[in-house]
Amino acid sequence: MERFSLVLLPLFSYLSIATTLDIKSDESSLLAFKSLITSDIINQNWSTQTSVCSWIGVTCDTRGSRVTRLNISNMGVAGSIAPEIGNLDCLVSLDLSGNILHGPIAPSIFNLTVIESINVYNNTLSGSLPEDICRQNRLGRLKMLDLTWNEFVGGIPLSLDQCPQLERIMFGLNNFSGHVPKQIGNITKLMELSLDINYLEGVIPQEICHLDNLRRLGMSDNELSGPLPAAIGNMKALHDLNLDRNALTGAIPSTIGNLSKLQFISIMNNELNGPIPPTIGNLSNLFALFFANNNLNGFIPQEIHHLHHLRGLSMSNNNLSGSLLPDFFNMSSLEDVFLGGNKLSGVLPSEIGNMKVLKALYIGNNSLIGPIPPTIGNLSNLVTLDLHSNNLNGPIPSSIGNLASLQTLQLTFNKLNGPIPTTIGNLSKVTYVVLSYNNFDGPIPSTIGNLPNLQFLDLTSNKLNGPIPSTIGNLPTLTEVRLPFNKINGPIPFTIGNLSNLESLQLMANKLNSELPSSICNLTSLEDLNLSNNSLRDTIPQCIGNMSKSLVMLHLHANTFSGLIPSTFSKGCSLESINLSGNKLQGKLPESLANCQSLQGLDIGNNRIHGNFPYWMEALPQLRVLVLRSNDFDGNISLPLRTKLPFPELQVLDVSQNAFVGSLPESYITNFKAMVDVVDENGPPIFNAFRNYVEMTITLKGQDRLLERLLDDFTIIDLSCNRFSRSIPHSIGNLTYLKYLNLSHNNLIGNIPSSLANMRALESLDLSSNNLVGVIPNEMTSLTFLSTLNLSVNRLVGRIPQSNQFSTFENDSYVGNLGLCGVPLTKKCGEVTRPKQEEEEDDDDDEFIDGFGWKSVVMGYGCGFIVGIGMGCWIIRYGKPRWLVEFFFGVGYNNKKKRRRNRGATPTPTPRRR
Repeated sequence: MERFSLVLLPLFSYLSIATTLDIKSDESSLLAFKSLITSDIINQNWSTQTSVCSWIGVTCDTRGSRVTRLNISNMGVAGSIAPEIGNLDCLVSLDLSGNILHGPIAPSIFNLTVIESINVYNNTLSGSLPEDICRQNRLGRLKMLDLTWNEFVGGIPLSLDQCPQLERIMFGLNNFSGHVPKQIGNITKLMELSLDINYLEGVIPQEICHLDNLRRLGMSDNELSGPLPAAIGNMKALHDLNLDRNALTGAIPSTIGNLSKLQFISIMNNELNGPIPPTIGNLSNLFALFFANNNLNGFIPQEIHHLHHLRGLSMSNNNLSGSLLPDFFNMSSLEDVFLGGNKLSGVLPSEIGNMKVLKALYIGNNSLIGPIPPTIGNLSNLVTLDLHSNNLNGPIPSSIGNLASLQTLQLTFNKLNGPIPTTIGNLSKVTYVVLSYNNFDGPIPSTIGNLPNLQFLDLTSNKLNGPIPSTIGNLPTLTEVRLPFNKINGPIPFTIGNLSNLESLQLMANKLNSELPSSICNLTSLEDLNLSNNSLRDTIPQCIGNMSKSLVMLHLHANTFSGLIPSTFSKGCSLESINLSGNKLQGKLPESLANCQSLQGLDIGNNRIHGNFPYWMEALPQLRVLVLRSNDFDGNISLPLRTKLPFPELQVLDVSQNAFVGSLPESYITNFKAMVDVVDENGPPIFNAFRNYVEMTITLKGQDRLLERLLDDFTIIDLSCNRFSRSIPHSIGNLTYLKYLNLSHNNLIGNIPSSLANMRALESLDLSSNNLVGVIPNEMTSLTFLSTLNLSVNRLVGRIPQSNQFSTFENDSYVGNLGLCGVPLTKKCGEVTRPKQEEEEDDDDDEFIDGFGWKSVVMGYGCGFIVGIGMGCWIIRYGKPRWLVEFFFGVGYNNKKKRRRNRGATPTPTPRRR
């Protein structure tokens, strides 16, 4: 026995030394890992003064000889992974998830032969995976490999099938590309394959369908194409199938019905077509069925009502047709139904009231007809009711007031009629009510004021009448009110000023009258105020200007406001669009508008504003639309510039029908950058709400038109109906992207500049009713977009050009120019001999347009006087010729004369009727 003890003693000593060496090696590896990271927790805890097995996140075996687990998840660890981590050759589990690690994953990790779980979920690791990740019997025990939510690139290694124990492969939310390796189909123990949100392409390999232990298959948000494999029905263990947002095509295979354990299936946002197979009714354990945004057609199969556990159904935006059968609405387990954007028809059956747990019903944008059944009031758990864009008719049932949980009511674009039920005031939780574009009539119920959570109210385009109820002021959470295009009358209630959170108030196109209440200035959050096309009167409250720090759009046009424009626009003004046109406003344009540096549109047309041109506006950097038409402005626009680059974004300038004088504003014309530089059509689209809310009347191609949207390339200058004189500047040709130019009805002289040919985008040109002379420049035939031309009533001479667009213009483009000849005029060139001696330019004002001088006129007057006296005597004396008498004295003259002659004769009695 003593000899035996002497033999074991050296052995135990050796083992003790070996154990000490192994744990020291693991400690050294972990310290190397620590040296490349930052973490307050690890920096404080991992110390050589304590045993490595006591370090936070570190687990050793029972003898404390080796590190077997490292879990430092969600510790805010930043830095990179040291290659020494691969020296922990007894490591069974590695969890680095939920940190800020970056750089490549250390390849040495994949040399850990006993490791079973690798989890680096939710870091910023990058680089590609080793192609031989599982070769040479490495990772032979690996069961879970989770690389989700990093920045890995490259292909998925083909050697993964040589990790035979793998049960979970999770590579989602990375940048992997290439094809899904068919070799994955050889990993027979695989239970989860998650490849969602990558850049994988190609088809789903048939071999995947060999994985009869697979419970979850996720390949959503990739670029996969081709059909769903028919063999998918062999994956009998599948619980969860997610193939959303790919480019899959073809029909849904009927074998889908073999997946009897399936609980969740989503193949939305693909290009699948054909009918939904009736075998879908075999999926008795299904609780979520999402087929939305494909090209599926045919009927919703009747067998679907066999899915007694189904809670969520989404088939929106397909081409499904047919009626919704009563059996469908007997599916009492359904909580969310999304069937919008199909071709469903028929009526909503009364059985809809059986879906007692229903929370969301979206059947908008179909072809449903008939009334909303009163049984809809049974859906006490309903949160969202969306039936928009159908052909539903009849009234809203009063039972709608029973929907105590309702938050969203969306019935827009139907044919619903009758009054809005007063029971709508019972919907105490509702936040969103949209009943626009129907035929509702009667007044807005005062019970609307009982909705304490209402945020959005849209009753646009109905036949509502009566006043806006004063109870609207009881809605403290209201942010948007849209009541336009109705027949609402009376005043705007003073209580409107109580809506302290209101951001948008749209009441245009009604019959509102009386003055604008001053309480509207209490709406300090208001951004959009549109009261246009009503009969509002009196002055605009001066305090409106004080709202300019919140207001973005102020549209009060087409009313009967009078008085002055508010002058209190302060610094920090946020206004982008001001439209006050079509009122009776007077006075001058307030210079405080210069504080509105975000202003993009100003329209004060058709008022009585006077004063000089607002030069102070030329510094507004974003102004796109300036309309001053039909006012009493006067003075000279051609004064020295006050700004280096005036009106840099201006697209619309309309100062027509005023009394401006002097020469055309050449200093402005040469600096209109938006009319000179091309719009970059290939650049990124920039959203600009102002462009979609433009509403102004301008003259286009000789006709007044309502412009309701401002396109990027829409450009117009209208200086017509003023008193501009002198010649058209040659620099006007620099406006190469101007589309509409109107200089008509002025006193312009000189030649038409040939530089107009440079305006290659020009579509309409009106120079009529001026005193322009000379020939029409041949160069203008290069204007290939020109569709409207008016040069009438000038003093132009010579042959009319005929090539390109000029061959399409008719006589009315040239009338009143007696010196013009050639097609389309009947006057041929060379038909009339030109005068031998040119008239002096100074005598131009003493000559008529047709060339007759005063001698001819005097001779004409003399002859006319003699002939006229003779004809007058003849007519008065004899009343002949009859046609000429009737021409001067009116039809019936002779009859009146006869009646006067017969006054002296004895009238013959006419017998009276009894």
